[in-house]
Amino acid sequence: MVGWTKRQGAGPIGVDLGSRSIKLVQLSVDRTRVRDAVCWDLPLVAASDPASRERQMVDMLTQAREGRDFRGRDAVFCLNTADLFIQNMRVPQTSGDQLRQVVEKEAAGRVPFEADQTEMRFFEADTVRQGDAYRREVIVLACRQPSVQAILDVAEATGLNPVAIDAAPAALLRCYAAQFRRSSDEEVCAMFISIGASCTTLVIARGENPQFIKQIDFGGRQMDEAVARDLRMKLTDAAALRRHHGDRRADRRDPEVARSIADATRPLLEILANDLAMCMRYYSVTFRGQTLARAVLGGGEASAGLAEWLSTRLDLSCELADPTRPFRQSSLSGRAAQWDVAVGLALREVE
Repeated sequence: MVGWTKRQGAGPIGVDLGSRSIKLVQLSVDRTRVRDAVCWDLPLVAASDPASRERQMVDMLTQAREGRDFRGRDAVFCLNTADLFIQNMRVPQTSGDQLRQVVEKEAAGRVPFEADQTEMRFFEADTVRQGDAYRREVIVLACRQPSVQAILDVAEATGLNPVAIDAAPAALLRCYAAQFRRSSDEEVCAMFISIGASCTTLVIARGENPQFIKQIDFGGRQMDEAVARDLRMKLTDAAALRRHHGDRRADRRDPEVARSIADATRPLLEILANDLAMCMRYYSVTFRGQTLARAVLGGGEASAGLAEWLSTRLDLSCELADPTRPFRQSSLSGRAAQWDVAVGLALREVE
């Protein structure tokens, strides 16, 4: 199937099943252009039970692909962030199968899933000093097997061939490695912040090598709830107000509306900034001598104004992500930063 897709001049379809939207991206086989892409909004009030949620995803994914120019059935899906457990850990210095065994043993007491129902992977971050000894810093990612099966069921129901199931942090690293691919970027330590509808994913990496990953319980949903509460509006109305206001040019925004939204969401943004600052402190203490050079802000909630505010708040240069930068031709509509995970999925190498 992969060979057939390549003969059609296309890579796998990156499928980002979010809590507010479905994003699909397919690149040309040489990865120089976006062949097709679509962002399909989901109902603001999601289905309450897993079975209904799965049927909703199947229906929306089917509708999103209708009339598009996607080629082949190979697809790389993304795990839902709510299903993912992530933690940095330190283990004794070792390598190969022995390292895997040590990590699995250490993680067994921390992963909040039944051992026989858990899928686990890990990144090797770096060697760090702990007291007088040296330890290996690793990043464990785990999820429940039923979460993987749910994705496989959606893929089967929509006629897609899931050649890989990825985690958002890995997709983000892939996306930003393509965006920052100069030789001078290979040893640069950077912090990537992707703010989605229900979660913020933070990845600190040196070049393409992850060193710290964390998911923060903050996203557009929490800001919608804050606006709805402060302005005494329905949640759907608050979400629409924030979205339409944010999509307008700065000179066409109502100053009173802007002030009301800012007043409602500022406490949440301060909490986010504090969480990010704590992650930066952990990184600076753990990986001494590896100074952060930049922050890159992506995700559906990213904006130039928020990037500028974070630059001041964190005392670190923060720029707005542009996942379209590596491509000569792009059909990505709307805010470019919202496509970071989907582009990273589409960039994954598959056998």
